[in-house]
Amino acid sequence: MNALDPGLQSAIARTDRDGRLVEADPRFLDLLAHAGGGGIGEPVSAPEIAALDRLARRLGIAVARTIVVADGEDDLELQVRVEPVADGTVIEAGGWRPRPAWRPAIAAPHRDGEFLRTEADWLWESDSALRITHISLDAGHRYGFDAAAMLGQPLVSLFALAEDRDGNFPILGAVAAQMRFDRQEAELRGTGRRVRLSADPRTDGRGRFAGFAGAVRMLDVEASLPDDGAFPDGFGVQLDRSLRGPLQRIVANASSMSARVEGPLADVYTDYADDIATAGRHLLGLVDDLVDLEAVERADFSVEVEGIDLADIARRAAGLLGVRASEGDVRIDRPATEEAVPATGEFRRALQVLVNLIGNAVRYSPSGGMVWVRAEQDGAEARVIVADQGKGIAAEDQAMIFEKFGRVDPGEAGGSGLGLYISRRLARAMGGDIVVDSAPGQGARFVFTLPAR
Repeated sequence: MNALDPGLQSAIARTDRDGRLVEADPRFLDLLAHAGGGGIGEPVSAPEIAALDRLARRLGIAVARTIVVADGEDDLELQVRVEPVADGTVIEAGGWRPRPAWRPAIAAPHRDGEFLRTEADWLWESDSALRITHISLDAGHRYGFDAAAMLGQPLVSLFALAEDRDGNFPILGAVAAQMRFDRQEAELRGTGRRVRLSADPRTDGRGRFAGFAGAVRMLDVEASLPDDGAFPDGFGVQLDRSLRGPLQRIVANASSMSARVEGPLADVYTDYADDIATAGRHLLGLVDDLVDLEAVERADFSVEVEGIDLADIARRAAGLLGVRASEGDVRIDRPATEEAVPATGEFRRALQVLVNLIGNAVRYSPSGGMVWVRAEQDGAEARVIVADQGKGIAAEDQAMIFEKFGRVDPGEAGGSGLGLYISRRLARAMGGDIVVDSAPGQGARFVFTLPAR
């Protein structure tokens, strides 16, 4: 039985200006004992209450929140109010309400299904009677069925299930055992399209089977892949939808932790948060590269043909990279404001190329180095030259850096190995090109050309 009775009145405690406990009634001391100990003269041991105490002292105002603290094997929900006083704070904890501690809804091996669903073409859910309760918003439009009409209908009204090699239906065994199933092949009714289903069981608040949360993989898309390994249709959209949102939330939350938005945090944890945010931004960059890669390798890929000012775009690209350059103690010498180099191409894609070229130059420049960005016109050719003071590129490696995933030193910190490949594809799609002139120890000089206007 829990040491704390939900019927108990509020517990009161006082802390000094340093957050150490100077006075507490027995109920409050019991609470701290269940949170890991700590008594008079020691810091408040319950992290959630200690955080509120620090926040109230820092802001100089009363702070009240609902928190959850450990109480043996269960959790305890409390209403906590912390009010600053002349020599510290007064803490009042009331509204004791025990609740079961959080436990995973599914066993660890089943978590693989959560990752597999990021590769799904669309998602579905059902209740315990296998009636459809949810279908991905755009699935019906994309694959030729009325998604709204399917809600509330039996799962088999949407999928014609097929036996596996042993003559079994994986989904039926999963229903009986209330467990995960995978590789249930079926046909999407009314379309003739083959699919593969997988799902994890869902449970209600009492732990009872409540249906499935499932994923659909379109098998006809897989079967139609060309031998050259091209991306399936919609790969970029699916990748962007599956990963961008979660990664953006990871970066945002880690950045908030690093900035100590919710209150004081030990330096070691802000360092961890910085590392998480940096890794998240790197993965977002990789998502961008893969989405662009899928776009430029499509047979129907094309760019807009419009009049642009290559010198203006070079200035904009340099400006976008100003903060990154200053963090690395690198200067960017960009074209003068009055310079203009008329060209034809697509503004957005030309900016993308130059951000990549100048970003690479900044990345590989030494501290205190300089990156030169020059724009000029030579007859029918408009060009931007990006030169750096980095370690240079050997002649035998210069072709490789423009290959897909090509990197001179894979162990060196840097991008995905797709930037230059994508940039050259974009430049050539606009009627131009990218070439490099470099030697070890002498920096690198990249030249981006487009048709002059």
